[in-house]
Amino acid sequence: MNGFVQALGWTLLHFLWQGILIGCATALAWAALRHARPEARYAVGCGALLACLCWPLVGLSLRLASGDAASPAFAGPLLPTTLLAPEGLPGLQTALSVIVSVWALCAAVLALRMALGMLWIERSARRTGATHPAWQARLLRMAQAAGVTRAVRLRVLDGLASPVTAGIWRPVVLVPASLVTGMPPDLLAALLAHELAHIRRHDYLVNLLQNVIEALLFFHPAVWWISRGVRLEREHIADDFAARQLGEPRRLALALSELERLQFSTHHLAQAANGGDLMSRIKRLLRPAPPTLNWKAAVPLLALAGACLGLYGQAVAAASAPALERRPVIDFGVCGKPLYPAASLQAKETGTVDMSFDVDATGKVQGSSVVKSSGHPALDEAARTGIAKCTFKPALAGGKPVSASVKVQYVWRLN
Repeated sequence: MNGFVQALGWTLLHFLWQGILIGCATALAWAALRHARPEARYAVGCGALLACLCWPLVGLSLRLASGDAASPAFAGPLLPTTLLAPEGLPGLQTALSVIVSVWALCAAVLALRMALGMLWIERSARRTGATHPAWQARLLRMAQAAGVTRAVRLRVLDGLASPVTAGIWRPVVLVPASLVTGMPPDLLAALLAHELAHIRRHDYLVNLLQNVIEALLFFHPAVWWISRGVRLEREHIADDFAARQLGEPRRLALALSELERLQFSTHHLAQAANGGDLMSRIKRLLRPAPPTLNWKAAVPLLALAGACLGLYGQAVAAASAPALERRPVIDFGVCGKPLYPAASLQAKETGTVDMSFDVDATGKVQGSSVVKSSGHPALDEAARTGIAKCTFKPALAGGKPVSASVKVQYVWRLN
């Protein structure tokens, strides 16, 4: 279980940069498709959400299969070696456990919220006393004209802000009682045509998966941003379908303008006519000309995407590098040991210093640092500078000397 927790913790941490990369790629694709039909932008958004789900799942599977959650193939290329080492970050194991615990708690709360929403919809659909024979008959005729082969139920409810669609095999449209009594029939029919578009396209099933992804990856803003864009494009597609069925976009725009005055929220588990930005949808129906593309807005996104791609390229390159047959080796028989500082010797200071040295293919030290102090700065510096003057036997990979880092522990003892 501990291995699974560590693997899951690393997966969640790595999704921070993976989500940024997916978000930047999605932004660039949407910018390039500004003039395209909403179906194309919708497909890009759905693909991005699936990538947000599949990339961490693949990473988690590989980590569990390898048995090493923080192996270089997954974390080493992206984080310093000293950070990944247990002695480099003593609280790492605890931190990952806390991260996973908080994530699991928040995901469970969102899952419970989603389950309660589905239960409310199911109970509302079973309310036989909420039927309206006249509108039920009209809805069935509209469904047949729209090419919906499944029987669509209609329920009239109080306290609802907008028509809501739910259900996969037995779809139901929940209609506010206030709209049945207060909205002109032709405008309400326009809203029902919009809901039938969701039913015909099986949008409820897609939206359900979308809510699952949001619950699992709630901590990443890119997921919510992409998800919002997917919902908006889905509403655009349904608007276009309803406008074609009605033969006049203006009637649907008038119906949406009536809904715009209602200041209520809707269940995200269902498809509602007031989803997305109502004002932008109304303007789009009345003036469908596509906006001009502003390439200046895409420049920073392109730069950020390039940086993420560069980081990912480094990770892939490092992961595919040949394994070291031997790390750099120091020989104190050839190189003299560090000199005991006089002040430390007089004060009888002792301790152990853990250091890291970057050694090139010729065996020369190119960089060094103290990983864990002995508790005495003078001893730390004497050990680091003394060993840095030595020539190492270089690391070997594929039988050839290569650059690599090595950890060295030096113990100061009084004779």
